Amino acid sequence: MMQHQLSIRAQFRPEMLECVLRHRGFQVCSMHMVSALNTDNITIELTVTSQRLLSLLSSQLSKLMGVSCVEIRRC
Repeated sequence: MMQHQLSIRAQFRPEMLECVLRHRGFQVCSMHMVSALNTDNITIELTVTSQRLLSLLSSQLSKLMGVSCVEIRRC
């Protein structure tokens, strides 16, 4: 399986992590979340594995309400 790293910038909402982690055909290996000071924004760093194309996951996450940016860090 291929391992990938993603960085997701989004608005902090109670349901945001649930939406990001919902099964999308990728297994989450690690996750780190940091909230930006004095804002309602968060950055979620994910390491995932799958045999599926990473562009599929990136596209799905980009469509979530409140997500402002999805960056592929490493493939």
